[in-house]
Amino acid sequence: MDSTFEEDDYYISPLDKSSSDFPDPRLASDEGLLAYGGDLSSERLLSGYKKGIFPWYSEGDIILWWSPNPRLLLYPDKFKVRKSFRRVLRSGKFTVSFDARFSDVIKYCATVPREGQRSTWIVHDMIEAYIRLHDEGFAHSVEVYKAGELVGGLYGIAFGKAFFGESMFSLVPDASKIAFKALSDVLGRRGYDFIDCQMKTDHMIGLGAEVVERDLFLDGLEEAIKKPTDMGSWQHFKWEYNDGK
Repeated sequence: MDSTFEEDDYYISPLDKSSSDFPDPRLASDEGLLAYGGDLSSERLLSGYKKGIFPWYSEGDIILWWSPNPRLLLYPDKFKVRKSFRRVLRSGKFTVSFDARFSDVIKYCATVPREGQRSTWIVHDMIEAYIRLHDEGFAHSVEVYKAGELVGGLYGIAFGKAFFGESMFSLVPDASKIAFKALSDVLGRRGYDFIDCQMKTDHMIGLGAEVVERDLFLDGLEEAIKKPTDMGSWQHFKWEYNDGK
């Protein structure tokens, strides 16, 4: 019996553990559920990201793979700095590092409560998989400190000149926003085409992210991944707020 799910005219395919191939994401429903099963090997994860596909599921569930339509993207030169946030940036109370505490950042992202969320999708196996990708030079973090203490950050995957944002956290107001601003500025200087924010949220729209049709996102992604990847540690990346940006 075929174990493929059928949803109207869309098929959600089982993945073969012997192959890291994925179905064409352009054929997914707008909701984006495309495939299930497989594993979280580095090869499979990178194969997915290069096609605009990411894992998202709950503890104890089978791995689910998604490519929603539309997609939410931030173009680095379009980050919005509102007056109140500009004052925070000017205050000098926060400092930023890259790839200094990846494990701490992903664990905070998994455990810091979010309004409206009762559980996390960053399950134990996901944490292990992304720490492995960090060790391999593909996953990166941004850390934000106040008075020397880690108070916010984010992490994601870089391939070519695309950055796939996964999650962020804040222990104090504006900390994750500072991490995102720092990432946007540094990636903009390094010629990145976009930061993939995956699905629409009012918070990200407020920071300048834009809703883009999936086909246009995938067209842009095909070009972005042809460009050189910033492999290895990003600890040498530096950011200081420039009021002129």
